[in-house]
Amino acid sequence: TATVAAAPLPWWRTVWPFRRRTRAGSGRLTRTLVVLAVVLALCAAGFLLLPAGRHLIEDTRDKLGKAKAVTPSGVTATAQLAGHPADDSVDGLSNRYWAVSGPGASVTYTFGKPFRLVDLIITNGASKSAEEYAREARALQVDAEVTSKDGEVSHKEFALSDKAGSQTFQVGISDVTTIRLTLNAPAGLTRGRHIALAEVEFFQRA
Repeated sequence: TATVAAAPLPWWRTVWPFRRRTRAGSGRLTRTLVVLAVVLALCAAGFLLLPAGRHLIEDTRDKLGKAKAVTPSGVTATAQLAGHPADDSVDGLSNRYWAVSGPGASVTYTFGKPFRLVDLIITNGASKSAEEYAREARALQVDAEVTSKDGEVSHKEFALSDKAGSQTFQVGISDVTTIRLTLNAPAGLTRGRHIALAEVEFFQRA
């Protein structure tokens, strides 16, 4: 019996498998890129949800943004001397001051609505004037207890230079409602002198 030879395949049948394989490979590459993009997006979202991620974002916004002064709605203190009430620490005048007889006294500032505390400026002593500054004692360490609207409490320690003038401290705490400052490490506290704090200024992110 004669064997019939198979007819050769048309040219398009010889090209088709190659093209099909190419499309399959491209599909796998596309799926891989999509999966990779999803993974990267999830990683980014997870980073932003972490406290460290949120802190980095807020800190960057603090540095790039502008700050404006915010005034407390209430001031209370554990101690004050006659003629030098705690209110004098936020009256906008650096030649009047809050005075106490010794370390450990604290002043609490209450704010009407929560805000992002960016900077704290402290004018230590009795005045910005170097001569007046040297006449009274001053605290070289101020301990801050900052309470947020959710009740979370943050602690900061500010080491002050023993010199007249304003000193700025970066804080970076969100949703602040109250700030308590405690005066410690007094300098120049001798008989007949008291600890003076001229002015405290608070700045929020604009």
